[in-house]
Amino acid sequence: MSTIAIPIFPLHTVLFPGGTLPLRIFEPRYLDMVSQCMKAGHGFGVALIREGSEVGAAADTFDTGTLSEIVYFNQQPDGLLGITARGQQRFRIVSRQVQPNQLTMADVELLENEPSSPLPPQYRSAADVLRSLLEQLDQPFINMQKHYDDASWVSSRLAELLPIRLEQKQYFLQLDDPIQRLERLAVLLEDLEIR
Repeated sequence: MSTIAIPIFPLHTVLFPGGTLPLRIFEPRYLDMVSQCMKAGHGFGVALIREGSEVGAAADTFDTGTLSEIVYFNQQPDGLLGITARGQQRFRIVSRQVQPNQLTMADVELLENEPSSPLPPQYRSAADVLRSLLEQLDQPFINMQKHYDDASWVSSRLAELLPIRLEQKQYFLQLDDPIQRLERLAVLLEDLEIR
């Protein structure tokens, strides 16, 4: 098993491969992290916080997260750095070390991305719900390439965007089968009465 070392950005959000995540960066450790990532041309890991906070002492995260790349950055009117990260590939944390500045570095095993697979006809309504959700969103989602006929893409975007608990989103991230993810999401859509 080969591993790579990446910085971890613990957040109260779950990012999937192919997903888009706008962030406002203000803490020195993450400003340094973004600067290093951009200079070196590598990404950082986004992992859901299990215990702790996004600011202050290093938070404890779930072991499965998503390696992301920085696709856009700008100085915002309030002086903060705005970046947009795009999810590339899931990973599993093998070991982690907290640096003196409270930035977590982790050795991670990259997990294979799901292959593209046709969306089964019984989940067309889930794709329609996703289309409706995305049409209501502004940047950076307007320019996102859309693949409403791909089971992996549809299930991942729905899991990211639906108003469900973060632990449920994490569960969906950890699933390896897009059809299984769609089956579970279809149940949630019925529970939420979203059509």
